[in-house]
Amino acid sequence: MVSELSVAVAQFAPGADTDANLETIRALTDAAAERGAQLAVFPEYSSFFVNPVGAAFLDAAEPLDGPFVEALSALADERGVTVVAGMAETSDQPGRFTNTVVAVAPGKGLVASYRKQHLYDAFGARESEWVAPGELAEPQVFAAGGLTVGLQTCYDLRFPEVTRRIVDAGAELVLVPSEWVHGNLKLHHWRTLITARAIENTVYVAASDHIPPVGVGASLIVDPMGIVLAELEDEADAALAVVSSERVRDVRGVNPALALRRYRVEPITDR
Repeated sequence: MVSELSVAVAQFAPGADTDANLETIRALTDAAAERGAQLAVFPEYSSFFVNPVGAAFLDAAEPLDGPFVEALSALADERGVTVVAGMAETSDQPGRFTNTVVAVAPGKGLVASYRKQHLYDAFGARESEWVAPGELAEPQVFAAGGLTVGLQTCYDLRFPEVTRRIVDAGAELVLVPSEWVHGNLKLHHWRTLITARAIENTVYVAASDHIPPVGVGASLIVDPMGIVLAELEDEADAALAVVSSERVRDVRGVNPALALRRYRVEPITDR
């Protein structure tokens, strides 16, 4: 049985006004839905963002049953599109919030959530000063259009074992909401890492970023052979591609790398 899913990567520059961010998400979801999208993935920190990450996020953070997720759920119901987006979520750790990705499906509400595990303490940033890392829990996967979909975030791309665990949980498509910061060689790293995660895991990867000046834009969808199916430049927009379970099976038949591997991935629990 062949399952297909029309996926959109949508990019914009979230700001400090959550209502304005939601209006942009709505407009881009409308545009994607009119072009046939069944799932739309938005960037990390779509609910609220200021640069650098700091105390303002604590005031803007919401629980998973708060107004931001409720608004996304209403949008999913209205447009018949599964919506995936990043948000600042409240945490039980004083002075910290969690960097969370949520997936809401039409008629189902919240179907998956993922808290970023690898915090961006690199290239001069210190995300861990304000963000509590996600627990090393089982991968969050959900069904969409007959495919199994997994979640990870931004800096996680630099840790190939994250994607491998998601694929071991059955994912055929991995979504990567991101705030990939602009800088020397960063666009090159972004495209290379997304493509590598797709090829080495024989899986689709759909990654969405903030647009400049903070992010690199260049949101894209890559197939299990590393072919770019859809890509944006630096404008607020959505790009679509159809992903297929048949393509995953065919590629894994030609390149059975997952079956041939001799190492497994295990979490490090003492950090």
